[in-house]
Amino acid sequence: MKRIVVNGGIPLHGEITVSGSKNAALPIIFACILTNGVSEIEDLPNIGDVRVALDLLRSFGALIESHGRITFIDTRELSYTSPDLCLVEKIRASTYLLGSCLSRFGRCPIMSFGGCNFSSRPIDMHIAACIALGARMDNETLSCDRLKGGIIEFDKASVGATVNAILLSASAEGETFIRGCAVEPHIDALISFLNSCGASVVRQGRDVRIVGKELHGGKIRVIGDMIEAGSYIAIGLMTGGNIKLLNTPVADMKAVLHSLSEMGVEISFLNHSLEASLSESRFLSITASPYPGFPTDLQPIMAPLLARNSGGEIIEEVWRDRFGYLKTLSAFGIGSTVDRNCAQIYHSVIHNAIVTVPDLRGGMAALMCALSSKGRSEIYSAETILRGYENLEEKLRAVGAEIEIEN
Repeated sequence: MKRIVVNGGIPLHGEITVSGSKNAALPIIFACILTNGVSEIEDLPNIGDVRVALDLLRSFGALIESHGRITFIDTRELSYTSPDLCLVEKIRASTYLLGSCLSRFGRCPIMSFGGCNFSSRPIDMHIAACIALGARMDNETLSCDRLKGGIIEFDKASVGATVNAILLSASAEGETFIRGCAVEPHIDALISFLNSCGASVVRQGRDVRIVGKELHGGKIRVIGDMIEAGSYIAIGLMTGGNIKLLNTPVADMKAVLHSLSEMGVEISFLNHSLEASLSESRFLSITASPYPGFPTDLQPIMAPLLARNSGGEIIEEVWRDRFGYLKTLSAFGIGSTVDRNCAQIYHSVIHNAIVTVPDLRGGMAALMCALSSKGRSEIYSAETILRGYENLEEKLRAVGAEIEIEN
């Protein structure tokens, strides 16, 4: 178990470069299983979830090397082996084994897929997509002789199910239409990567048309992480400092930046850099919804910022019971009430505390409280936060934080 020790209450100033997106990197890594060749991925973030995903690929025989900012993944000699359950249980993205393993090997067991336990997260839509293209279920294992194109229709937008549907279809026999898909930026990043591998994938709105192809190695640069960017914007505002963000995916963050502006935050842009300041705050209502709405992964990050200022409400339409982290934040003095999928966040005096991380984004929210409050705070199970934030300690120290991550 790792522990973060923070001496907080220090305004943070300086520059932070936003890393490659976790949510874009993971589908691309698992998409490499479909290919027969060597892929080049630039700006792959060095975080826990990515390391686990790469270890899963190694278990199938992938050769992986990194040279500077580029990671080379050689998938020419893959062979099927039952996925290591210890690895599968660590990350939610292990669900992408369903689409990638069925496409490459013709089989994949249903396992205890991991990730943050902040809500009920069923995989029925994923399994339905597999069956729609010819997979069959036998003793908790999905298998097929050859996936065949078809029609996959989703009654609600799901990033994970959309990723699996695309992975299933990219090398299937014939043509596939996916209707009602998610449209997050990392879906388009996956499509761009697969097309660089020789795929034929075209998205129009919430519909995707795919013609199955044999795939070779591809090449892509991972897009900037809008969740990391939003987190550091909030940290700068929480501590009363001024953090300049470089490599910010501004075009992907319209809903986030609009909400911050409604709160009273002044934002300035120059190319792909961003600075934010807050002089007089306003009560803010946020509704977390599928892209292009406000991202659900940033609603826990907003809670401390609302509490430090004029308060607000958070309505959650993706994971309707994603408010377990508020119990952890109450240890820092944050007051809130929850009624079904709506949380009221009250203006609060935030103080230091000792807590255990509830989940990835709730853990970052706790770290924000620690950074903004005077005195020593301790955050346990910190490895959960490190699953999603590259070089967290180094980046925060560079802008003046007194922080140490200990084993």
